[in-house]
Amino acid sequence: MDELLEILNDINPDVDYETEDRLIDGKVYDSFSIITLISNISETFNIELGPEHLIPENFNSAAAMWKMIQSILDEE
Repeated sequence: MDELLEILNDINPDVDYETEDRLIDGKVYDSFSIITLISNISETFNIELGPEHLIPENFNSAAAMWKMIQSILDEE
């Protein structure tokens, strides 16, 4: 989780990732931030995010992203 929080803080250090649960729905992240986030997650965790993963629910909070990452790693 620390690696994910580091990625998120690099993108936007002003967000409280412990409590924020509307990163996408609340438009905290713009399209460039989302593309950067997906790329950094894929590279850092050596996973491929398929179209089935690219839904707002998976990216609205750090906890949701971590759950998605863990799920993908468990599948491999």
